[in-house]
Amino acid sequence: MSHDLPQPSINAVSLDAVLSALADPMRRRVVLELAAGDGEPRTCASFALPKARSTRSHHWKVLREAGLISQRDGGNGSVVSIRRREIEERFPGLLDALRCAEAYEPSG
Repeated sequence: MSHDLPQPSINAVSLDAVLSALADPMRRRVVLELAAGDGEPRTCASFALPKARSTRSHHWKVLREAGLISQRDGGNGSVVSIRRREIEERFPGLLDALRCAEAYEPSG
């Protein structure tokens, strides 16, 4: 049986929580990958995240609690999707700014 994991109402999402979640390069990459996609949910296993399950779970929890993603637990795996429409309504231009900033990020 699958079920949605708890997430905050978009009105309760703070910019501080969003920016804190996006401060981690792995989580930022996940959000950028989801934002670049077609909006379809992706399995959590489809992302290149650390191998330790507890670390992966932590990243998903931070993104979900910050209000950036929705996560559905399917029993033997879970899927995530970006809350694109809600994020754009709450923080207009945030995802575009994130994409632009990432393009100018110095490499190594």
